[in-house]
Amino acid sequence: MRDLLRTRRYEALRAILKQARTDGGLSQAQTAALIGRPQTYISDIETGVRRLDVAEFLRLAKALKLDPATVIAKVDKVRDRY
Repeated sequence: MRDLLRTRRYEALRAILKQARTDGGLSQAQTAALIGRPQTYISDIETGVRRLDVAEFLRLAKALKLDPATVIAKVDKVRDRY
């Protein structure tokens, strides 16, 4: 089975989320606190250890003041390896 955490689209999603966090001047710990999770949760997402489900993505996008539809549209433009 292909490693779904390593697709170009998933890498793009992780990069968008991390960039939004850093652009917002938030640490991983601050971001995690906004959604009631430990700092390692954000670290695991950003490094590709943890995969986000839709509900987690929506919660994180809201905390980062991102429009989920815009994020998905950007990720959709990325061509995957397959």
